[in-house]
Amino acid sequence: MADQGSADGLRVEVVDGLGGVTAAAWNALGADPYPFLRHEFLRALELDGCVGERYGWLPRHLLAYRAGRLVGAAPLYLKRNSYGEFVFDWSWADAYRRAGVDYYPKLVSAAPYTPATGPKLLVAPDTERDIVRRALADAALDLAHELGVSSLHWLFGPAEETDWLVAHGFARRLGCQFHWANAGYGDFDDFLQTFSAEKRKKVKRERRRVVEQGIGFRVLHAGDVSAAEWRFFHRLYADTFHRRGGIPTLSLEFFQRLGRDMPGGAALVLALHGDDPVAAAFSLVGTDTLYGRHWGCREAYHSLHFEACYYQGIDYCLRHGLARFEPGAQGEHKLSRGFLPTATWSAHWIAHPAFAAAVDRFLALEGEAMRDYLADMAAHSPYKADDPGATAAR
Repeated sequence: MADQGSADGLRVEVVDGLGGVTAAAWNALGADPYPFLRHEFLRALELDGCVGERYGWLPRHLLAYRAGRLVGAAPLYLKRNSYGEFVFDWSWADAYRRAGVDYYPKLVSAAPYTPATGPKLLVAPDTERDIVRRALADAALDLAHELGVSSLHWLFGPAEETDWLVAHGFARRLGCQFHWANAGYGDFDDFLQTFSAEKRKKVKRERRRVVEQGIGFRVLHAGDVSAAEWRFFHRLYADTFHRRGGIPTLSLEFFQRLGRDMPGGAALVLALHGDDPVAAAFSLVGTDTLYGRHWGCREAYHSLHFEACYYQGIDYCLRHGLARFEPGAQGEHKLSRGFLPTATWSAHWIAHPAFAAAVDRFLALEGEAMRDYLADMAAHSPYKADDPGATAAR
């Protein structure tokens, strides 16, 4: 797509990588609080082979300039599959296949392999937000038409940004994750006091079992992780994906680069049996939110997954004053451990008129079912009914 100009003095261009943009310029658009949207993260994916032809994530980022200054951007990818998105449209692709129509390629605005909420229409804070957003959204649609793709998708956007996209012609999709919110707890025991007696007893029993097996923990920021510790974690990460039939797209070099370029933007929980590491959990660290991402275990230990991936993360948030913990996609088992059902959002444009109408009908029905599911899950909260934690995450 050729560069686009506008009456507002904006010029939008499409680039196949972030090598020509400085981290400072990109992050100043509002990406800075979200580690998975920071320039360092997205650029590391490009440099270390985690996106590109091999995995079907081809960068087509949008950059909006005014008078030579970067004032807006959108992370955007040409996708040849639906892997690593976590807003599942496999059934849409199958419907296209059965109709003899190509669903791939498509355009997706997302942080690859990261089902975490954050803005995708990035705008400099001293710039007219709606004007820049409109220029970026229009440029994405123009690129979709130019490339002849089936669809354009904005994944895991904040509610307000999704509302804006819906008002400009995109279809809304409602999802659910389980998030923890810090209601001003002093420590983990203070947090547990908000649980019903039965649920509190279960969590304490799980934590005690880990200690009784001789497991201890070290929590390191990415900049403090040694080369040997990164290699250990990456072996576990890759083994976990292979056992589940997945693809470990994130390379060892990617994690090592994050340690250099985002030393405080990620954390690694190492589980130790004596001095011997046996498991690890990797999270991204934002301004006020912890984002749980990957886990692996060398041996099976009772309740170790819950401790390493959830309780250690809550402890981290309490120690560092973080407001929220998003431990990743799916997982009803998180509910009894203090993570409440939380709405997630995406917005979609479908090029084919008949399929667009069918998707609209599907999203309306799915949305009703998802709202019922959110309410049902909330009714099983582990918190005492009158505690602020009972509604904080939603």
